Amino acid sequence: MTPGATPGAGVPAAPAGATPLRLPLSAPDVRALAVGDTVALSGEITISIGLPTHRRMAEHAAAGRALPVDLRGGAFFHLSAYLDEAAGAPLPRALYMNPSTSTRYNEWMPTLVRGLGLRLVGGKGGLDAASAQALREAGCAYLSFLGGGCPLLSRAIESVVASHWTEYISQFRLTTLRVRDLPATVAIDAHGRSLYADLHDAAAQRLPQVLQELHARREAAPRFGPPPA
Repeated sequence: MTPGATPGAGVPAAPAGATPLRLPLSAPDVRALAVGDTVALSGEITISIGLPTHRRMAEHAAAGRALPVDLRGGAFFHLSAYLDEAAGAPLPRALYMNPSTSTRYNEWMPTLVRGLGLRLVGGKGGLDAASAQALREAGCAYLSFLGGGCPLLSRAIESVVASHWTEYISQFRLTTLRVRDLPATVAIDAHGRSLYADLHDAAAQRLPQVLQELHARREAAPRFGPPPA
């Protein structure tokens, strides 16, 4: 087995019909993506779910200090991975990959998107309006990964390329993986369109009708008087 490889890695994970994307992507490649597109990523991605990791990355970006991995034009995702560090192995193995909720990192994402020159970010649950604005300005898209899809996503792992800031636990480290056919959906594109904003607006439009229907049902329901004396 290749050092840093995952058992069973390389088995196609993306659904039929997904658009294959070879990383890194150019600016025109990213701007060609539209909300709702299903994609399959192949190449190198960098991941972390650590709050202290994001704070540290943002401090580097704000100060113009280089990170241990160059993310300019690259992909940074809110995915966790446990690294099996067998004694004597040149690189660890990533035993799984699972998405984290991206809104946890809203505070730092605009700085990371603008300061690091990212082309793709992602996780689950979306990002706030300030982050979406940064995506539009920088020409970056947000990808949504299947929540609870750990078995499917883990099949896309081919190997660990590097792992930095190893003083953190595995899931908090700045880890670069090589993946093949990693499935995702474009949820916020580089033009500012957002599935999350669309769903919010649709729900807000429907809310008065839903409340009216609930009121009508309540009024039509049988009314019970006081119990007999």
